[in-house]
Amino acid sequence: MLDRGLRSRQSRRQAPVRAGARQEPGLPAPIIRSMLPLVFILTAALLQAPVSGTQAPDARAHARTVLSAIAAGEFGKVEADFTSQMGKALPPGRLETMWAALQRQAGTFKSCETESRVARIADKEMVITACAFERATIDVQFAFDPGGRISGLVFRPVSNVASAYTLPSYANAAAYTESERTIGSADWPLPGTLTMPAGARSAPAVVLVHGSGPNDRDETIGGNKPFKDLAAGLASRGIAVLRYDKRSRVHAGRMAGVADFTVKDEVIDDALEAVKILRSEPGIDKARVFVLGHSLGAMLAPRIWMADPAIAGVVVLAGPARPLQDAIVAQSRYLVAADGTTSPEEQRALDETEALARRVRALQPEDAKSGGLISGAPASYWLDLRGYDPTEAATKVKAPMLIMQGERDYQVTMEEFAKWKTALGARRDVTFRRYPLLNHLFIAGSGPSLPAEYQVPGHVAEEVILDLASWIQPQRR
Repeated sequence: MLDRGLRSRQSRRQAPVRAGARQEPGLPAPIIRSMLPLVFILTAALLQAPVSGTQAPDARAHARTVLSAIAAGEFGKVEADFTSQMGKALPPGRLETMWAALQRQAGTFKSCETESRVARIADKEMVITACAFERATIDVQFAFDPGGRISGLVFRPVSNVASAYTLPSYANAAAYTESERTIGSADWPLPGTLTMPAGARSAPAVVLVHGSGPNDRDETIGGNKPFKDLAAGLASRGIAVLRYDKRSRVHAGRMAGVADFTVKDEVIDDALEAVKILRSEPGIDKARVFVLGHSLGAMLAPRIWMADPAIAGVVVLAGPARPLQDAIVAQSRYLVAADGTTSPEEQRALDETEALARRVRALQPEDAKSGGLISGAPASYWLDLRGYDPTEAATKVKAPMLIMQGERDYQVTMEEFAKWKTALGARRDVTFRRYPLLNHLFIAGSGPSLPAEYQVPGHVAEEVILDLASWIQPQRR
């Protein structure tokens, strides 16, 4: 679910809690990373407006000038440089709020590198400058239209530990092989990885479906790669796994131009294509292809099954069960209340969140064709999810289901887990598992979960891997 990242003063004083995460669903999933702190979410999502593939000649210098203005608090000057679409995505005052929230999370701004770089993000080019904050390094990514106006802006945390990722102890690299696959339709190709048990002749297989936001195939956040953990752990136990980069990551620019997209475009269609690919792979039991969704992916898993009832079973990891707009407000309130006090900045951000929820609740069906954006997503997206009850949809799934929940997860709560149990608890083909020490990424920790722990490297708990394997292996259709 959406982690609005309204980080409290208490959380700033405390060290990250855990021996070891999204997100999931969060604000418009194509836009927002549910497992990321607020500012990283808002900027990475709301501001991925279509950008020109050709940068202005002085783009690097222009980016540094804009950064200097932001650091100096000259937000009006920066906003005056926005394209019209950027201005709608970030109305006056919003940039200042996000910059303040960023410093609450990453610490006081210190400086930016003098040399920027240009990199291709999906099908566009971005000018990227690494900036140092007290507790983190942030890549600030700008896009400019041909006239030099700001058409895109993203803050991305730079992991200092990503290169240090090592396989979890429960993975046996000799027990499987990995190879590249292309997922999706010809119009929306996505790079992916098939993790295949060595010597498999009729292996069960799982498609991993991401949480919200532009996730990579590993669902990377900080030093954590939960989907890579799942793939290695399950393949070590004879279960093939297919994972892929999300459409909103690979084709962000094109998606921004789709006026009436929904989660079908963003998530469901590609998951169904991945299922088809697994069924065509030699060494895989075509009758034992499962879908495992995390967060937003878990919320949509029943819809994925209903589009393809031949799917052998459904796994729900941290599956949201409350309306999206209510989840956004609840998460914001949780983070604001973490230290028992509320700063003026936190209150303003919370007020904005509650106003967003009211606006979503007031939408009418005819608004789906309006073309306007609400917090970066079209009304069609909000209306689609507003009218969807995942637990009610799950009652129509005529296949085994496994519902898994970390008790320390504040993004998808135990109250939501209870709703899944109320809807499905009488069914003998539905299994429930809860884990007292695990957070939203199913990584162990202690104390109240807060955004800072998502940046601390860890692994999906071994008990989750074992429970998954022991549930999947015996399943037959």
